[in-house]
Amino acid sequence: MNELMNVNNAFIVTWLAAAVRLAGPVLLAALGEIYAERAGVLNIGIEGAILMGALGSYMTAVYSGSTVLGFMAGGVAGLVVGFLLAALYLRAHASQIVVGIVFNILAGGFATWIYSLMMGDRSSPTIAMLDPVAIPLLSDIPGLGPVLFKQPLPLWFTLALVVIAHYGLFHTRFGLSLRAVGENPRAAHAAGINVLKIRTWGVLLSCIGAGLAGSYLVTAQIGLFRDNIVSGQGFIALAIVIFGRWSPFKALIAAFIFGAADALQLSLQLFESTLPPQLLLALPYLLTILAMSGVVGRTVQPGALTQPYRKE
Repeated sequence: MNELMNVNNAFIVTWLAAAVRLAGPVLLAALGEIYAERAGVLNIGIEGAILMGALGSYMTAVYSGSTVLGFMAGGVAGLVVGFLLAALYLRAHASQIVVGIVFNILAGGFATWIYSLMMGDRSSPTIAMLDPVAIPLLSDIPGLGPVLFKQPLPLWFTLALVVIAHYGLFHTRFGLSLRAVGENPRAAHAAGINVLKIRTWGVLLSCIGAGLAGSYLVTAQIGLFRDNIVSGQGFIALAIVIFGRWSPFKALIAAFIFGAADALQLSLQLFESTLPPQLLLALPYLLTILAMSGVVGRTVQPGALTQPYRKE
């Protein structure tokens, strides 16, 4: 009996640790995407922005020798992507869905080309990842303490951003303007709000969050860059935004649910589960489909989401 309890405890601890670890990057990307969608822009190019952030982070860390600088570089790469996508979405009035999908494809090819150009034939060096930061007292809790409360700095940074994003969205003038633009841009313009400027900020914040999510993957989880490093996490972040009802705190809960679903297959593999591994691998993507299709609860999206705005 005691042996069975120890196995169960080990499974739970392993599962929760992996869930927290995997929830961080998608939550960071989702926080930025909330601002874009609240402004009326569906940034499907978030997948490519995460990839470019990961590439920029890794290359900066390799050539500078600084992991911290590499983490910040991912946000800069996301910002550059944001200016490009904002110009296409808002200046050229191109279809947000088409532009996002095409950009994701182009980003994959561009990242592969830049990586091979800069690294050549030499093997990819592993960068030093950011060390875990323990929360005093909580990290001393037996069993779960070291697992849940001793995490890398990007996770604590992301959790702090949840609070900041919520306050900025619902308790500042900028957040009020952003939500007004996303619901009814013409009424917002009549009230004196610069719709184009606010939507541009929404896209930029979305891409910065995505770029930092790429940095998170490189500097706190993998320590390397691979073409498949993102593996659909941008689309999972889009689902988290819907699942979380365009709210940062609800997105936090949704990200942990998706992280737990993703971690389940890892934990069950460690304990030699008889379930098909393909079924377990598909679980987070099944949740993504359910969230984006609206099957899991009724969703009320921002009124002007994906609708272009032309100043008359």
